[in-house]
Amino acid sequence: MLRGMARPTLTLAALATAAVSGLEITSAQRHSRGSHGDYDAVDLQSADGRRLLVRVPNSVSAETEQSADLVALRALTTGVRGRLDFRVPTYIGQVPFSGTRAIVSDLIPGDVYSADELTRDADVADAVGRAIAAIHSLPTAFVGEAGLPQASAADSRTAALALIGRAADTGRLPAALVRRWENATDDDALWQFPALVINGGLSADSFLIEGDRVSGVIGWAGLAVGDPAKDLHWLLGARGANAEVALAAYTSARSGGIDRLIAQRALLYGELELVKWLLHGIDARDSAIVDDAVSMLDGLVEGVHAEHVSPLSPETGPIMTVNDVERMLDRTPRESARRDPGAHLLTDSYDQSEFERYREGEAAGPDADATGPIALDLTGFGDSSAPSGTSEPDADTDATTPDQDARNSDSS
Repeated sequence: MLRGMARPTLTLAALATAAVSGLEITSAQRHSRGSHGDYDAVDLQSADGRRLLVRVPNSVSAETEQSADLVALRALTTGVRGRLDFRVPTYIGQVPFSGTRAIVSDLIPGDVYSADELTRDADVADAVGRAIAAIHSLPTAFVGEAGLPQASAADSRTAALALIGRAADTGRLPAALVRRWENATDDDALWQFPALVINGGLSADSFLIEGDRVSGVIGWAGLAVGDPAKDLHWLLGARGANAEVALAAYTSARSGGIDRLIAQRALLYGELELVKWLLHGIDARDSAIVDDAVSMLDGLVEGVHAEHVSPLSPETGPIMTVNDVERMLDRTPRESARRDPGAHLLTDSYDQSEFERYREGEAAGPDADATGPIALDLTGFGDSSAPSGTSEPDADTDATTPDQDARNSDSS
């Protein structure tokens, strides 16, 4: 059984020395936001001046996530990382422990902020937008070489349909939402986009901030080729004054151009998070989660007909804005998972909630079609007649050169 009392700091420090040959630790302190986190974690200072982090998962789901993160970090070779202007965690070593394993990585300095706080300062918002664009501009070849998921535009559409269909079969989805979402998946224009490298699980918690720059991006378990809109729906829900600054920076920094309807799909994905929450409650046989999800879905129906709604596409008509969806998501029982501003990620007993871990996997091949540049005014995203533009950049074979050290390390 993975979950239990928090492991002592000295125990985790000792595990780190067992995982990393020759490691000498001069200090160790716990990284924790409480006793109910997904990981026990300790911040280490080594004799050679390195800052390291050792983490042990406290649940099966956290262990699964940690394994997926390791696979992704190994796929992010030196060549690929060289295309990014921020740091990605580096795997250092591991050791079996108590039915699971302790993982040691480097500790990237930086503070974690909420989505609202990230978009409160224009310079920070700009840096976040450019960081997302850098991820989406990576060559796709290394993802397939690492055996990570690849989903074309058609695959993404099929996955959304399957999710809606499964939820509709429960009999708990309002008919109005089923019709609206099915109309969205029927809108061919909405699903004409290039499949790109995506983090697959981006949220405000993913970004480490130093001053006004992004010092690191962590949490790569969802690394894949897929729909770039999946990395944006959290940003469209930010209530900071500079959310559009982040979107403008993303647009200008993206090589190859982006599709005009990316915002509509991001809005759709934001709403479908409620569907995932409902299905999680049903799978877990947790009536409280199910009731909460149903309540939020009912609120979404009301928002569909409210005066402040915005269009998803000409075919589907108005839906609730991501801002409203995010406000409802805030009501889900995940308050213990929220990170305090100023805390480090890749820390702690890090409390990523069941809701955010409940993500569907995708697999297929990348789609090469591309469309034209985006317009930043979100009210203008309803034009499904957007022209096509430049295509996705070709893969750079130099950037996908395998990192031999990582490939020779233990398998995840």
